Amino acid sequence: MTAPADIPVLRFESIDSTNEEALRRLAAGERTPLWIIADEQTRGRGRSGRQWQSLKGNLYATLIVEPRVSAAVATQLSFVAALSVHDAVAAHLPADDLPRLRLKWPNDVMLGGAKLAGILLESLASPKRKGLAVILGIGINVAHAPLEMERAVASLGLEPSALPQVFISLATALSEWLGRWDEGRGFAVIREAWLDRALALNDPISVSLNGSAIRGRFTGVDAAGALQLETEPGVVITVTAGDIYPDALV
Repeated sequence: MTAPADIPVLRFESIDSTNEEALRRLAAGERTPLWIIADEQTRGRGRSGRQWQSLKGNLYATLIVEPRVSAAVATQLSFVAALSVHDAVAAHLPADDLPRLRLKWPNDVMLGGAKLAGILLESLASPKRKGLAVILGIGINVAHAPLEMERAVASLGLEPSALPQVFISLATALSEWLGRWDEGRGFAVIREAWLDRALALNDPISVSLNGSAIRGRFTGVDAAGALQLETEPGVVITVTAGDIYPDALV
């Protein structure tokens, strides 16, 4: 199986984690770019080591790339991936649902107030080659929403037979957005496209940082992709990591 741009695809019926398999493939010197997809994951994970329930019927995919950029620039790929997931999902949603499809900083795709997809970006020095390897892990709730989640979750409500089409939509969109990103040279375009789809832009939000919450107005993201939070008139702080909660969803 190959994805658009003739990128090879490795498919597994069951695996611990597509990101973990990506790490193993890199250590073994596998050629990149490379897609890894699985019908289910037994130890799927999200940001900060959170468990990502990964039963059959949803899409679990990882793309390995080796861009010629610094680690700081590579973090921009979370925005590239988010735009790609947005476009892929939009292709399989009813038109009436499209206005409810938004991107939540830093790496969630939301349908209304519920999480529809998540992204886990990991980067490391390429073990066999000079430069950086970036692992883009993507989970999309295609057939069902995971149970027993702490937050509201949603799914596309499609049959599992739709998984190949959703994957092709994702791989096609990611190939296109990677081209626009152009190893960081096109991040201004990426940033504006992401802001056009952002959840709670210019609205009050809470940001969870190390167990405490800071409230303010979400005014955008800066040139490096950090969140900008206006805590009082004229005072804007920059947040590089954390979880945001729009007031409407608290």
